[in-house]
Amino acid sequence: MLQFDFEQSLGWWVITTGHALQRALNAELSKEGITVRQWEVLAWIALEGEMSQTELAERLGIEAPTLVGILDRMERDGWLDRYHCPNDRRKKRIRVTAKVELVWSQMVACAHRVRSRASRGMTPEELSQFKLWCTQIRKNVEAGDRIDLREHERQGQTVDGEAPLASPAASISSSEPTS
Repeated sequence: MLQFDFEQSLGWWVITTGHALQRALNAELSKEGITVRQWEVLAWIALEGEMSQTELAERLGIEAPTLVGILDRMERDGWLDRYHCPNDRRKKRIRVTAKVELVWSQMVACAHRVRSRASRGMTPEELSQFKLWCTQIRKNVEAGDRIDLREHERQGQTVDGEAPLASPAASISSSEPTS
């Protein structure tokens, strides 16, 4: 039998809670004809503005080929437009269409309903503390990632078969859209 101390696993709590939030948001957003992953694409553009496909894949934490399928469907459905970067024709940039502008407030209302349901029974002080804990966990994990990468570099080892990284901290992003 497989064993693990799930009750003591911070990762298990965070992941299962995140999945529950995703399912709830997906149910809400489906009424607007959009998926959670598509919402994430729009949320990153809302947060940071137009960006390249490569930048967006990094923000979403997915591989570029996976993102292409998502963007193809979103472009087909009229949610976004891809265009060649004027400075580098090899890059494609992404922008939202007028269709998004028309329903964005309804999508945000979906996220607010899920947020309200998720935080039911919690005081503003508890929510504030929760945000601080999440921030601390993220910082701890990211700091560990940077330390692990630096150790690999110091030892002349490669990460994922690539040459040692010159600046491991440069590739780590800490901002995420939330619902």
